[in-house]
This record gives sequence, structure tokens and C-alpha cells, in this order.
Amino acid sequence: MVAFGDVRRWRPEPLDEAEQQLKSRCERLLALADEFADMAIPESWTGPAADAAGARRTRLTDRMERLVAGTSAARTALMNAADAVIGLRHAVTEAVELASANGFALAEDGTVRDAAPPRAVPAGQVDEVQRERQRLRAELVDRVEQIIRRADDIDSDLATVLDRVANGDVGDGGATTLSAAAEAGATQVSLSITEPPAGKGTPGDNAGWWDSLSKTEQRWVIRQHPEWIGNRDGVPFAARDEANRARLVTEKARLQEEARRLRADLDDNVFGGLFTNADARLDQVEEKLEAIRAIERTLTRPGERQLVLFDTTPERAEAAIATGNVDTADHVAVFTPGLTSNVPDSMAKYDSAMDQLQHRATDELKRYGDGGSVATVTWIGYQAPQNTLGSYLGDDSVLFDDAARAGAEKLTPFLQGIDTARDADAHLTALGHSYGSTTTGFALQQNTGVDDAVFFGSPGIGTGRIEDLAVPDGHATYIEAKNDVVGDLGAFGIDPSHLDGMRHAESGEARHPEDGRVLAGVTGHSAYLDDGSTSQYNMSVIVGGMPDRVVQGENRGIGDIGSWPIPGTY
Repeated sequence: MVAFGDVRRWRPEPLDEAEQQLKSRCERLLALADEFADMAIPESWTGPAADAAGARRTRLTDRMERLVAGTSAARTALMNAADAVIGLRHAVTEAVELASANGFALAEDGTVRDAAPPRAVPAGQVDEVQRERQRLRAELVDRVEQIIRRADDIDSDLATVLDRVANGDVGDGGATTLSAAAEAGATQVSLSITEPPAGKGTPGDNAGWWDSLSKTEQRWVIRQHPEWIGNRDGVPFAARDEANRARLVTEKARLQEEARRLRADLDDNVFGGLFTNADARLDQVEEKLEAIRAIERTLTRPGERQLVLFDTTPERAEAAIATGNVDTADHVAVFTPGLTSNVPDSMAKYDSAMDQLQHRATDELKRYGDGGSVATVTWIGYQAPQNTLGSYLGDDSVLFDDAARAGAEKLTPFLQGIDTARDADAHLTALGHSYGSTTTGFALQQNTGVDDAVFFGSPGIGTGRIEDLAVPDGHATYIEAKNDVVGDLGAFGIDPSHLDGMRHAESGEARHPEDGRVLAGVTGHSAYLDDGSTSQYNMSVIVGGMPDRVVQGENRGIGDIGSWPIPGTY
């Protein structure tokens, strides 16, 4: 295994120099092509001597062609290795700079040392600082692991090619000219592109792997294997968007063909899908096609959109669409909806709400903030309970927290991947409504790097202790509207209204603190994101990193009215 300290000293220049030397020699050999042609045996020369001369010329020509093929192979391998080392050096630089900027040091053997822990941390920020350092240390460990993995691949691949050349194992592909032999040699060898980490990988694994690839290799991955990165947390979102848009096309074609085949099977079967379940599968395929159409319509809306998650493998398609640029925005908010949310029926309306929230947050930042940029994400990346009889009896029943816990397992790395994929951390806000607030609550019990959390219309956030949320003290906010019975259920942890340490933001009618305009009040369970409302205003200033501008609210909780939700209400 290559040592990290050695990799830090790798440079592409020696490889470039060796490649240039081989290029010069290859060109000198190719220049002999005319002389070899002139060595042809005159037609008038016959007999044993002519035959011996011809055989010797053939042997010499074959040797030259194999020599040219081997030289070309070695040159191509060195050229590819130099390009790969450039990508690897970028990954090393990213890791070293991340470590240095945060008081860590990377040893020669790749271990991560806490070289300069922060001093004099205010008492109220100790936990927050500790969580952030734990997150950064884990990311650095993962990045170093991927750097070494990539370095081993480059070293092994180059050594294999050069050994083949040295042993004369690079053939000329049956070439009859020196130029054809050079082409054959160049095409016989290539350095492999390291595949992504096994499974889903941690965001740190994925970021380290992606950064270790050269720009050329990254472009190859996007073109040839978009499925590698479309949903891989830790990879930049612009690359994920490009990959997922490509996958959108191929997956649509695949599902259309499957739907055509299923219809044909049903038409030819007198019993329909009675014994084959083909009709149920057709319904599922058509629902996924409708999800794709909903995504396509959303992506064509005015303004920048990024398709940052796209998965048709679950029972219902999952997707996440960003308004704005998640890679560069100063402030990023991720919204998780609840009961009945699905891509075909919900993406359009929630994308509109997030688009409005993005604009409102941007306006407030211009008004009395730093004028920073904002991106919002509609995350329908889990199997949210549906409002059907079957859904109340199944594994993803709204009566239990199983679907929320399963969703949190997906939401957690998505949130972690936002800062991991970027050069500079964003101010990150998690928004959760209804059952989506439960999903968000479970996710935030992990170290996600989220700076602010807003729960609204929540049946419980999966805990009865605010301390269980890995967010800075005082940065968890609850909004509950009048007559929202879901907010008082306390089905998944106690009623959030009664959580000590939870901030409360107003949902009723109020006036804008700066210009005095009336902000509309909302009632019931489903109007929190209404444009121009007090609740939306409060979310916008939190998303923009200005929690001091929140219009404070009352504790509207009426106490826990039961330990079970009311079917069809959230």
C-alpha cells in the first residue's frame, strides 16, 4: 500500500518528462517507416538468398512494429498517469487545506491529529464546537482513505502496463505499418478509473473519491456512469444534477418499454393480472413515469433548478430538486414534507413554496442581512406514509415512526453531504413539516452539520429532549398554527410546544418588523408555507441566518391529547 506521505510528494512533472521522451523516440521510429518500405525485395530477385533476405526483413519489421506498439503503450500510460496524479494532488490539497484551516494535521501515515484545538470556547458553544470537530475529523479520515485507495490504483495500473511493455507483452494488433502499430499499442492499455466507494459510502468517502479524479476522469464518469454519482452524497451537486438529468432520460425510456411489455402481456392473458400481478406492476411503473413527468415539468420552471436526487428503485420514486445552486449558495435550506407527499402529486407545489421561500429569504438578506445567496431543496427522498387504507396497515404506516426512521437514514447523509461537497460550509437549515418533522428530528439526532432547524405542524420530533438534537443551542424553532390538531398529538415524542429550550415563532397575523406591512396569519395544518404569511417570513429569516429577526410566537400547545395520530390529518 502506498503511504500517504509519499502521495503528498507525488508530482505529474516526472511522468510528463518521461512521456515526452518516449514521444520523441516514438516519432523517430515512425520516421523510419519510409526506409522500411524501401527495404522491399526487388521483384527480379529470386532464389534462396532472396527468400532469406525477405524472412529477415519480415522478422525485423515485426520487431519494429512491436517495439513501436510497446513504446506507444508506455507513453499513453505515462500520459494517463500524469493526468490521474493531477486529480490526486487536488484531493490531497483539499484534505490538507481542510485540516489546516480547522486545526488538524495529517501525519505521514495518514492519521488525523488534533493539532490546534480551539481555546476559550464560550460555555454555550462547547457541544457545538465538539460536534463540528468530530464531523471534520471523520471527514478527513474518509478523505485520506480514498486518496490512498486511488493512489494504490494508479501505482498498480502503471506498474502493470510498464511490466507488460518490459516483457514484450504488448502486441501490434496485426498491424502492417508502424503508424498502425503505434495506434494498436495506445489502445491496448489504459489506467482504470477507481470506482466509487462500496455501497453508498459516507459523504467523506464520496467527496474524497470524487476529488481524487482528474477533470477528464470526472467527465468520463458523468457520461459513462451517471448512476455512480447521481445520488452519492458528498459529490458536488452540479455533477449530480447533470448525471441525474441523463439518468432521467434513460430511466424514462426503460420504464416506457416495461410499461409497453406489461400492457402486451395483460392484453394476451385472458385472466389479466390475476395470477401474475402484472396489473399491479403496471400501475407502479405508470406512477413512476408520472413522477418523471412531474420532475421534467419542475426542471423547466423559470430560475435555476438542480435535480440532486433521483431514484426509481423504491416502491415509489424519490427525488429532490433544488432552487438555486447548492454548491455555491451562502444559505441552504432542505425541506422534508410529511403524510401523502410523493413526487407525482407533491413536487410541483412544494417546489413552488421553496421557490417563494428562497426569494423571501433573499429579500430579507438584502434588507438587513449580508446580501448572501440562498438555495432551497424540496427533499422527497423517503417513502412518506400515504393517505390510503393500506398505508395505515403497512410498514410505512403513519401510525408508527418506522417510515420516519427509515427516511432519516437517507436524510442524514444528504444533509451531511452538503457541507462535505463544498469548499466552504453553507449556513444550513433543516425544515420539517408534519410527519416530515419527525423524519427531520430523527436525522438531526445525528451529527449532520445543520445550523438551524425549523419544525412546523409537528406530531413529535422523535424525542422528548431538545438536547438530543445535534444543532446549536437556541437554534431549534417550532411553529404551530391555531387549530392545528396535529401539532398537539405528541405521537412521536412529546408535543414540541413543551420541549424545554425550543424557540417559538409566530404563525398568526403580525407586522413586518422593518417595513410594517401586514404578514398574514395561518390556521390549520397545511398553510405554513403560504407566501406572505408570518410563518413563511419567520422561516425566511432563519434560513437567511437572521434568527434575531424572528417574530416571536406563543406556545400554542394544548397538551398531549393522545399517543396516536388521527388518520388522514398529517
